[in-house]
Amino acid sequence: MKQISHAATNTPPPALVRAILRILRPLVKILLTHGVTYPYLSNLLKSVYIDVALHDFQLPDKAQTDSRLSLLTGVHRKDVKRLARGVIEENISPPTVSLGAALIARWSADPDYLDSTGQPLALPRFAAEGGNTSFEALVTGLNKDIRPRPILDEWLKLGIVHLDPTNRVCLNSAAFIPTHGFDELAFYFGQNVHDHLAAIAHNLAKGEPPFLERSVYYDHLTAESVTKLTELSRTLGMQTLQAINRQALKFERADQGKMAANQRMNFGIYFYSEAATDAPPNKDANNE
Repeated sequence: MKQISHAATNTPPPALVRAILRILRPLVKILLTHGVTYPYLSNLLKSVYIDVALHDFQLPDKAQTDSRLSLLTGVHRKDVKRLARGVIEENISPPTVSLGAALIARWSADPDYLDSTGQPLALPRFAAEGGNTSFEALVTGLNKDIRPRPILDEWLKLGIVHLDPTNRVCLNSAAFIPTHGFDELAFYFGQNVHDHLAAIAHNLAKGEPPFLERSVYYDHLTAESVTKLTELSRTLGMQTLQAINRQALKFERADQGKMAANQRMNFGIYFYSEAATDAPPNKDANNE
């Protein structure tokens, strides 16, 4: 349960305001690109402010009133009354996204689907050809209600897989990163940025133990050097993701059915580069 500090009623820390402005620029660019106007966003923000205040800033043994919610958030009481009963559904993944993630996770981590070097096997399309180690068996092993063919067609279109000369299904190395489907990209945008910011919020509140949240930053590099670092980041990043994925799948299977198996985790890696016209003054190469 969180309590409001005295500082929350005064001017926010300037360092925090600068950080918020920096975060908002790429967000606003996304919003404008997809037709999300300021009035539309403003209404969404009111709903989120009220929802967070309602659930995360309760007083012990006291009900949240519209007046207190209005005081906490700065949202007018009439809007509080209108929005406080609404249900925000922000963590519902499209069925194709959740199934696709589960299939890729299994294909990338299950020893039955890996070769001697730990790489995903090229799978025969049908169980009649490959038995339990086939694309058909992979899909039906997780969901018997969806036929493998529509998934294969969609994945071929999105570039998640390709067919080799013998018509086997091959998982592309960048399958962890959807590159074409907008629903997939939008879902992971919400999930990953949410969890990154949630980790930061925990750390700023001096939560113990702090979450891992680090980056490597340099601002005096040539384009050639950045290209080489991009490739190195992709190679090492994918190796790390695959290692975490394999271990997480083992734990998930071992924890299946346990009453205490109610935790979720998210581990991500990113890389970004641009001309360093607004490089921050802090040259710390370890902390984000």
